[in-house]
Amino acid sequence: MLLAENRDNQKLSKAKHAKTVTIYRLTVQQYTISMKSSSKLWRHANFLRFWSANIISDFGSGITFLALPIIGAVMLEATAGQMGLLSAAGTLPYLLIGLPVGVFVDQRRKRPLLIIADIGRLILIGTLPLAVLFWQLTWPHLLLVTFLVGCLTLLANVAEEAFLPGLISRDNLVEGYSKLSASNSLIELSGPALAATLIDLLTAPIALMIDAASFLLSSVLLGSIKMGEPAPKPVSERPSFWQQVRQGLSFIRHHAQLRPMLLNNSSMQLFGGMIDALLILYLLHLGLPATFVGVIFAVGSLAGLAAAAWGRRAAKRFGLGKMVILGSLLIGVGALARPFAFGTPWLAGVILLLGQSFSGFGNTVYNIGYDSLAQSLTPDEFLGRVNATGLFIGFGALPVGALLGGMFGEWFGLRTAVAISSTGLLLSVLWVYFSPLQKNPKSA
Repeated sequence: MLLAENRDNQKLSKAKHAKTVTIYRLTVQQYTISMKSSSKLWRHANFLRFWSANIISDFGSGITFLALPIIGAVMLEATAGQMGLLSAAGTLPYLLIGLPVGVFVDQRRKRPLLIIADIGRLILIGTLPLAVLFWQLTWPHLLLVTFLVGCLTLLANVAEEAFLPGLISRDNLVEGYSKLSASNSLIELSGPALAATLIDLLTAPIALMIDAASFLLSSVLLGSIKMGEPAPKPVSERPSFWQQVRQGLSFIRHHAQLRPMLLNNSSMQLFGGMIDALLILYLLHLGLPATFVGVIFAVGSLAGLAAAAWGRRAAKRFGLGKMVILGSLLIGVGALARPFAFGTPWLAGVILLLGQSFSGFGNTVYNIGYDSLAQSLTPDEFLGRVNATGLFIGFGALPVGALLGGMFGEWFGLRTAVAISSTGLLLSVLWVYFSPLQKNPKSA
C-alpha cells in the first residue's frame, strides 16, 4: 500500500514539475513578445489610477515613518526600550498574521481590500492628532495605532501584489514594476526630506493629518478604477484554512524557480538586517555623522531610479531569471564595500557611497525581476498566499538579523561584524545562481 502511495506521489511530483516548466516557458514567450511592443501602461487609465494611489499613500506613509517615533520620543518621552517596542510593533503583524492574511486575500476580491486598508489607516492615524489636541495621547494608544496600521499595511501589500496581474495582465508586469520601482525610488529620495520639513514646520501630530488625507485620496483613486474581478469560490468549495496555508507553502517548496528565489530573499533579509542594526554605530566608528545615513540612502535611491529606467531593456537582454541573479550579486558587491571603508572620514564616506550605488542599482534590478517573475509563475488562486509567505519569511528574518548583528558587534567588533554580514549578503546569490534561474529565459 505504501509503495503504491509513493509511486502516486512520485507521479504527482513529476506532473507538477512538468507543469512548472511549461508555465515557465510560456511566461518566457509572453515576455519575449511583450518586450517587442511599445509602452502600453501610459495609456492604461486603470493602472495610472492605481499607480497614483500607490505614490500618494507611500508618500504619506513616509511622514508617518518619521512622525511616530518623534511623537514617542519627544511628546511621550519614551525610553530606549519603549522606542524599540514601537519600532517592532509596525512589523510584528508580518510574523503574527502574515500567512493567514495570504489565505484571506486569496478568498476575496482585491480592490475592496485595498480600499478598506486605506480607510482603516485614515481612521487610525487620524486618532493621533485628535488625542494630542485634547491632551489624551498615551503610550498604549500610540503603540496600538502603530500595530494596527502595520496590520492594514500588510493587508494592502499582499492585496496589491495579487491585484496587479489582473489589472494590467501578466504581459505588462515588467513595465508595471519598472514604473512602480521608479516612483518608489523618487519617494525614497525626496520623501524623508519633505516629511522632515513638514514635521518641523507643522509639528509631528499635524503632519500626520497629511498622511491621513493621503489615504483618503488613495481610496478615492482606487474606487475610481473600472474593472471587474472574478468572484471568489463559495466557502463550501474551499479547503479548510490550514489546508490552504499548507497548499501555499507546498506550492513554493516544490516550485523549481520560486523556492530558490524565496531562500535567496530570506537570506538577504537576514544579513541585511544585521547591517541595518550596525550601520549608525559603524558610521560613528568611521568618524562620520549619524545623519550621513540619509546621504547613503539618497545615493542608493538615485541609483535605483536609473535601474528602474533600464528595467524593461534588462528584461529583454538578460531575461527575468538573470535579472534576479544580477540584482542579488550587485547588492552583495555593494555591501562588501562597507568593511573596506578605511582612511579619513571623507575617504571612508566616498567608499560607502560607491558601494551603495551598486547596492541601490542592484536592489531595483532585483525587485523588478523578482516581482515580475514571481507574479508570472504563480497562478491567480495562489497569489495572495505566495506573496504573504514571502513577506512572512522576509520580515521574520529582519529582527533575527538585527539581533545577530548586535551580538556579533559586541563579540567581534563593528568592522568584523559588518564584514560577516556583508559577506553573507554576497553569498546569498548562490541560492539563485545554482538554480534553473541561471538559464537565460530568452532561449528557454
